[in-house]
Amino acid sequence: MNSDKLKAFLDLAQSRRSVRDFKPDALPGEVIGQLLEAARWAPSGYNLQPVHFVVVTAPGQKAVLRRACMDQRQVSEAGAVVVFVGDRDVVKRHFDAVLAMDIEGGAVNEAYEKLLRKYVPLAFSTGPMGLGWLWKATLAPLMGCFTSVPGMPAVHRRYWLAKQVGLSAMNFMLAAHAAGLASCPMEGFDTRRVGRVLGLPGGMEAMLVVPVGYAVETERVKTRLPLASLVHEERWVDKNRKG
Repeated sequence: MNSDKLKAFLDLAQSRRSVRDFKPDALPGEVIGQLLEAARWAPSGYNLQPVHFVVVTAPGQKAVLRRACMDQRQVSEAGAVVVFVGDRDVVKRHFDAVLAMDIEGGAVNEAYEKLLRKYVPLAFSTGPMGLGWLWKATLAPLMGCFTSVPGMPAVHRRYWLAKQVGLSAMNFMLAAHAAGLASCPMEGFDTRRVGRVLGLPGGMEAMLVVPVGYAVETERVKTRLPLASLVHEERWVDKNRKG
């Protein structure tokens, strides 16, 4: 184990803060590119890579986006805003290309390829007229009475996409902090309005808005609950129970 690298990473994670006060300085394009490269390498379910990034730097576009984000000032003040977009139709758009790439690169063997080709379309398909999720939503709990049943993205597509976006966005924000920049993950926005502002096509949904830039120097405090109150060994233990 490389304890020095682990300590350096812990220092990075513990010192990152969510910032809402930014200087108006623009960010170099190559820096934004490096942060997005870090985000691109986050893991995703079945390596489908359903996360897209819309980068907004023009003052006029940021002003319009700010109105769709409940008029939060950090949207227009930060040097750039990255909107993390989830692809609801990622299997149709990416599955064959990703699988071919994984096979060529040696990341997937023949047996796993067959498993993916069988399970992934089934897990994501919503069937004729988009109603196929109904039987999956009904059947999965019944099957769960007798055997372990995996999650069905066809039933909980937005939940699945939110997990993929979260992985990518955390890579992005940690990379920004490593570069001496600040960021702020935002959920307070009107998804449909943001989609219209950005011209998102059908099947694409804005999941997270992250302003990024140079922070106004202010003292920022970060607190967390004690680790012991959150860790459960082997199975759940009620840490709040008296006696």
